[in-house]
Amino acid sequence: MTTKQRACLKSLAMNLEPIIQIGKSSLTPELTSAVAEALEARELIKISVLKNCVDDSRELAQILAERTHSDVVQVIGKKIVLYKQAKDEKKRKIVLP
Repeated sequence: MTTKQRACLKSLAMNLEPIIQIGKSSLTPELTSAVAEALEARELIKISVLKNCVDDSRELAQILAERTHSDVVQVIGKKIVLYKQAKDEKKRKIVLP
């Protein structure tokens, strides 16, 4: 992913609300599958890491990206933004420069 593409995705993510929260149980298989489903449906998602989660946000972002085959757009504090391009061209909502 180029810096221009990352900047475009960051600007799109500014208006997004977090749709998934990571709590004290951290990364479970159910959470990973929920993230994968959300990425398939939306392409770009924001995840909130709650205060009771002891794991580092950056580490969580990297692990989730590996498990879901997605890209980490940014991690700011307790917010993670992930992007995964839709496989089907007709379902693509985001066109990167």
